[in-house]
Amino acid sequence: MKSTIPDTGVPIAPPAANGGDHQENRHEASLHGEILLRLRDYVVEGNIPDGARVPERQLCEMLGISRTPLREALKVLAAEGLIELLPNRGARVRQLSQRDLEELFDVMAGLESLAGRLACEAITDEEITAIEQMHYEMYGHYLHRDMHGYFQTNQRIHESIVAAARNETLKTAYANFAGRIRRVRYSANFARKRQRWAEAMREHEAILDALRRRAASELSDILFQHLRNKRAAAIEHLTEPQDPAPTAP
Repeated sequence: MKSTIPDTGVPIAPPAANGGDHQENRHEASLHGEILLRLRDYVVEGNIPDGARVPERQLCEMLGISRTPLREALKVLAAEGLIELLPNRGARVRQLSQRDLEELFDVMAGLESLAGRLACEAITDEEITAIEQMHYEMYGHYLHRDMHGYFQTNQRIHESIVAAARNETLKTAYANFAGRIRRVRYSANFARKRQRWAEAMREHEAILDALRRRAASELSDILFQHLRNKRAAAIEHLTEPQDPAPTAP
């Protein structure tokens, strides 16, 4: 699978130029964000098996960084639910059981369903236009079989609908649960028994259509079923034999 992790130990960013503390702090924040983004992608895209230890030395070499910034990024991923920190023993990728997936996807289905209903009451024309643009960008990734780009844009669409709901409590709850299933939500696109990727694309067409019409009840139902279908695909992928390096359908 495509990854943003470099193959060689080239530093993510060059050393900061001479300047004041403000410039240095901005550089450090940018570097931390870049490390976090790449590390999150690496874990989400299944490069480390479920339940396996996080290979800190290998990742440091790949990213061209020391252990300290890597471990800071791992703390964030642990808070998001992607990994587990082991006392004095590093970290490992969080492994979810079938029951865990069923419960988490049902909660996410409820949250996204509510977000869709509330968004139809508050969303602006400009926000709908922005989501339309993301939809066509995602469709382009789909046509080029770029799973990495597709997934990133897909997540931005769902997050934009949640943001349009104008409910901070909902947004916080969504972010918490989204992190915990981000990895399996990505891998569900590789379920073999049906063309989940094409199916998801068709569902997004329906999501966009209902959002344009601000059809609250319809969008709520579509989003709930969208997550239910994703849940079925995720469980299917969890229980089927795994190839060493799955490829996009």
